[in-house]
Amino acid sequence: MSGGGAEPAGEAVRTLLAEGTLTVRGRIRDASNAVLYGVVERGGESLPCVYKPVRGERPLWDFPDGNLAMREVAAYEVSRATGWDLIPATVLRDGPYGEGMCQVWVGPLPDAESEDGQDGESEDGQDEEEPLLALVEAEEPGEGWKAVGFADVGGGRTALLVHADDARLRRLAVLDAVLNNGDRKGGHLLRPSGGRLWAIDHGVSFHVDDKLRTLLWGWAGDALTPEAVEVLRGLSGVLAEGAPLATRLAELLTGPEVDAVRKRTEAMLSSGRHPLPSGDWPAIPWPPV
Repeated sequence: MSGGGAEPAGEAVRTLLAEGTLTVRGRIRDASNAVLYGVVERGGESLPCVYKPVRGERPLWDFPDGNLAMREVAAYEVSRATGWDLIPATVLRDGPYGEGMCQVWVGPLPDAESEDGQDGESEDGQDEEEPLLALVEAEEPGEGWKAVGFADVGGGRTALLVHADDARLRRLAVLDAVLNNGDRKGGHLLRPSGGRLWAIDHGVSFHVDDKLRTLLWGWAGDALTPEAVEVLRGLSGVLAEGAPLATRLAELLTGPEVDAVRKRTEAMLSSGRHPLPSGDWPAIPWPPV
């Protein structure tokens, strides 16, 4: 379990994250809130991690209740319940700077000797696969791509923003709709090795109003896959009052927010389709990375 290649899932990993001794090794540059790189150690095992203390969060006017750390943990719990495991193992725990979220580090490790770590939202070292996002100077996305919309690229020019027609991204689009993710950027998609896709940074999720803002609109209005329908049915069951996931989310979110998760899940099951932008909120984050 030592080093940077540990699988971000499993009870042993969650226990190590929650109960291991957490040592901070550096701070991640360019993050809007305090994001620290560290290591958890216990019983001779160690695991690199991201630690985001609550005291380092900037207040958000539209998220007055709870904190971002709890929302990140709630997002992981929902992801885990889907069986897709798109979010690295994440726990809420005490640390050197107080309570915060602690998540398995995914991808190349930062330089532990430097004061600052590398940005955890980059896609360095991921040249083995084709890109998931692109800007193309065309009117149509081309084979294997889904169109998101046109973007101003300067000089009076526009380019078509596209994402890959990728089954992993499509699962994430469904998960983001359930979470009501308000900030799905390209830099939040990590592919360290082995064909896995991991998604990070879910602090601005679970709002009771429709705040879905994402780069993954390529399937908007399309019929859900049979796999997605089956997963949503399973989610519906564990979100019922008194069910395991509902009970866990009630520890992390407000009652209305948990109710909203149920309603979004049921709405997708009822429509059988990926949601469309609401029109009441910017649909696409910018810049996209």
